[in-house]
Amino acid sequence: MARDPILQELRHRLPASVRVYNTLSPIDMPFRDLAGHRHLFELLAGAAARGTLPPSLLFAGPDGVGKRAAAIALAQLLNCPERLEVPAASGTMIDACGTCPACRRIARGVHADVMELKPGDSGSIKTDETREAIKAARFRPFEGRRRVIIIDQADALVGNAQDALLKTLEEPPPAAVFVLVTSLPDTLLPTVRSRCQRVRFGRLSPAEIARVLERTQGYAPAEARAAASAADGSLARALAEGSAEFAEARDAALALLEGAAGTADPAARLGLARELASTGGGRGAGEREALARRLRALSSLLRDLEVLSARADGRWLANGDLADGLQRLLRSFEGDRALRAFSAVDRALGALDRNASPKLVADWIAVTL
Repeated sequence: MARDPILQELRHRLPASVRVYNTLSPIDMPFRDLAGHRHLFELLAGAAARGTLPPSLLFAGPDGVGKRAAAIALAQLLNCPERLEVPAASGTMIDACGTCPACRRIARGVHADVMELKPGDSGSIKTDETREAIKAARFRPFEGRRRVIIIDQADALVGNAQDALLKTLEEPPPAAVFVLVTSLPDTLLPTVRSRCQRVRFGRLSPAEIARVLERTQGYAPAEARAAASAADGSLARALAEGSAEFAEARDAALALLEGAAGTADPAARLGLARELASTGGGRGAGEREALARRLRALSSLLRDLEVLSARADGRWLANGDLADGLQRLLRSFEGDRALRAFSAVDRALGALDRNASPKLVADWIAVTL
């Protein structure tokens, strides 16, 4: 394959620690094909079209909801020479074509004007690497309209690296856009945060996640719904787990709810806890994650009980395929019982994060429901 002379020139002129993209997930694509966040994409596309896009952006939100994919889609939009006008809630918006050579190079990780900093083996982003990226941003674009510097997991920037960014974020080069991506924005220095326009990403809906799983991963509809309902709004989590694991977690959560609805006997509840905590021989981190997966599925089911209790539109159900079974459970979770149970699950997940014993957590949630 012939070498791209522009890319070769870039790599010759830039320090080795400054990288262009090397890896993209199967879902990296233009805005119109990403899951969720339609209003954010319209705002970003509109600002890009008007030339009013802030030069320093902070994409903040939960893990795995598409922040980095959105940063890549923005890089495509800014550098695509064949922009399209596509349907949007407000009428139309511009978007990258996704098929021209520039878009394909960004997708393959070989576009000369799209660079990324991310944590290295140490788990941090070092000062020297940050300074080299800042220096690279001062060059005029080689082939596109704008240089896009994406700092993924920006919370991994060491203190001195954040200090080094301050002046550049305050007075960025005219043809550069910095996009800081993080699920922990409050760990950044206040001075860094204040120099960036924050774009807040929320969790994805189960329906949005399920559509992606069906379209890109070949899931059957029922498997996709099971995986999406237990993913806690994170597409990355749904992609990382197999559909069988999610389906098993939901079955275990439903069995716990049905058992808790049928008995208040403490001994019987502890038997349900043993079933909930059973991981088929798993230990340590595997046991903890398996229980967390089941608790997230339980949270999703309890949320759906509240939806049914409120007689809301059935399209809001995360587990629509289980609607009949959940309707039968509703009488046992009348009043505020489902809401209290939902809160208890949240506390149980927090306890697991703080390294509490999975057995104790399972016992407590089974008795508390």
